[in-house]
Amino acid sequence: MRIYTRGGDQGKTTLIGGERRLKSDLRVEAYGTVDEAGAFLGFAASQLPAGADRDIQDVIAEIAQTLWDVGADLAAPESANFEYRTADESVTALEPLIDRYQAEADKLDKFVLRQGHPAAAALHVACTVVRRAERNVVRLREVEPVHEPALRYLNRLSDLLFVLARSVNVRYQRAEIDYENSPSVFRG
Repeated sequence: MRIYTRGGDQGKTTLIGGERRLKSDLRVEAYGTVDEAGAFLGFAASQLPAGADRDIQDVIAEIAQTLWDVGADLAAPESANFEYRTADESVTALEPLIDRYQAEADKLDKFVLRQGHPAAAALHVACTVVRRAERNVVRLREVEPVHEPALRYLNRLSDLLFVLARSVNVRYQRAEIDYENSPSVFRG
């Protein structure tokens, strides 16, 4: 199999269902950003010591699988004959994980700098890329329909990645640094 097809040489790509669009299209940008987030998740996993933090490794692996589903859902315009893959259950399944990993870190009442252990820093990057993907999906939704569970999944996922980063910092005794000009912003 050749990896190159020459099909995109004129700046277009094929969506699920066969429709051709410019690579600058909002739909392509949305699923491309999801793909980028998945790559950063792989990078984050590679920064954890071999054999350590199996629970976090497993969570990252499951997220990476689901992100392929989210990307496929975003690559399928309404005109495609496509059975969407991201279910509402995927969204709600993230909530207990958010609660679990949030409990590992100190109470948060200020914004923190996105740094620490290399895996935590990579998770922070993945979080911000997911947030950009979410913004891209919202922008896309303004002009054409999207599979709503995909949008909800990205929203919830950014929260999970943030608390996973904080959890990794706690596990590796990396102190979080408050943003100096942050007012108290988190409650409860």
